Amino acid sequence: MRRIVAGMLWLACGCALAQAPGGVVFEDGNGNGLRDDGEAGIAGVAVSNGRDVVRTDAGGRYVLPMAPGQTIFVVKPAGWRAPAGADGLPAFWRQQPLAQASGLRYGGIPAGELQPQVDFALQKADAADTDLDVLVFADPQPKSRTDIGYYRRDIVEPLVGHVRAALGLSLGDIVDDDLSLYPEVNAVTTSLRVPWLHVAGNHDQDTDARDDADALQTYRRNFGPDTFAWEEARATFVMLDDVIHRPGQKPAYIGGFRDDQFAFLEAWLPSVPKDRLLVVGMHMPLFEQGGRDTFRDVDRERLFGLLREFPHVLVLSAHNHTQQHWFHDASTGWHGAEPLHEYNVGANCGAFWSGVKDDAGIPDSTMADGTPNGYATLQVRAGGGYALAWHPARLRDGDLAFTGAMALHAPKVLRAGAYPAWAVYANVFMGRDDTRVEYRIDGGEWKPMRQTPQPDPRLQVENVRDDLADALRGYDRSPEAEPSAHLWRGALPTDIGVGEHVVEVRAFDAWQGEQRASTRYRLLEAQP
Repeated sequence: MRRIVAGMLWLACGCALAQAPGGVVFEDGNGNGLRDDGEAGIAGVAVSNGRDVVRTDAGGRYVLPMAPGQTIFVVKPAGWRAPAGADGLPAFWRQQPLAQASGLRYGGIPAGELQPQVDFALQKADAADTDLDVLVFADPQPKSRTDIGYYRRDIVEPLVGHVRAALGLSLGDIVDDDLSLYPEVNAVTTSLRVPWLHVAGNHDQDTDARDDADALQTYRRNFGPDTFAWEEARATFVMLDDVIHRPGQKPAYIGGFRDDQFAFLEAWLPSVPKDRLLVVGMHMPLFEQGGRDTFRDVDRERLFGLLREFPHVLVLSAHNHTQQHWFHDASTGWHGAEPLHEYNVGANCGAFWSGVKDDAGIPDSTMADGTPNGYATLQVRAGGGYALAWHPARLRDGDLAFTGAMALHAPKVLRAGAYPAWAVYANVFMGRDDTRVEYRIDGGEWKPMRQTPQPDPRLQVENVRDDLADALRGYDRSPEAEPSAHLWRGALPTDIGVGEHVVEVRAFDAWQGEQRASTRYRLLEAQP
């Protein structure tokens, strides 16, 4: 007979046979990362190797199978915080070395001896019963140090000293294939001094890896597990790698999940409270894109089956460098009581740091659907409620047609009495199919605008300017405008008198309430 006691494997004779892999999760009272005398273990904390999930005993001890190359991590419980490591990121994980070096271009995971004892320090957090504010970044995607400078100046620096958030998320494509840039990007992000969690994108892979199992070695060396969970009082977060590396195929990746990820979810999800919001973060959207098969249907449906019994679920995805809301139902394999909301978040880099530079030397970076580059925020409320918002990176003082909520486009001049074929367009950045958008002229009656899935004329103007330019207007030109899921149109009257007229637009945002913008146009007499 054999038994495990305090991490030691014992025979019936009472002789120690070998140390079972495991460790202790303890309260780090002095914050030095080491377990000192008097620092107690913490009971009931989940610890995982990415497949198996175990809980610490009354003394904070756990026993867990460990293998070379695995990332061992704790599921940070609500009411506790993971201390920051030397890199500024939460130190909730440890990387086991490989048995032998991988030889990957960017280093992968180093080789060494398996560490059988892996301890984790946690510290008690403030128990304030308040809403949880979260910063949501997606696709900073720098291809060079110049782009890292844009990310720093355009996205991060304006937030320094003004952050309310208690947590930050990055939804993949942390870099644009050059994995050597990870430390510099991370240094910029962690300057916000907010606990920050990451998932991997298709541009975060070791593209020289022979298979999907090794494709995130360099990513994991820098950011930890590619699939993990994190618990707060208001919400539970599960972050999932959903990019399947397919070397030698076209395309070289597809959206989906591995069996070990499902094993982790099946072991962990039954313990997750159902009275709080469950946030599922990933890079590739779960919905198919542009009529192409971009996500493995069987994996989506298997995930949906695991999430079905949770009444409060929000999916956050990225990748598209556009922005939209998607509500899953039976047509995409979701069979929950209510539609499943997926917010496909716009990119920090917008359209890959492209377009004409402003006075500060930062590219315009408007995305193909007309959304300005920026970042999102998530506020989680009691009982599973939440609010979302998009924050453009730059707003021009006094520009009433381009606000934090929308951008307007209208002709400057029309002929008085002409057929009313021309319109004001409102790109409502967080607009959904059920968003009510209205406009009025000169303070008159509010009238409904019509949602229209066409390219944003503001971006089409940039496309024409790029076409007609005799020289490059920026390092890369603005993206070709594509149909936007959040564009509305209202015809402009031409029979209301010669002169200038004020156009006001209001949109009723599902979370932020009424939002307004305004512009002007003139009616002039003309001779045939």
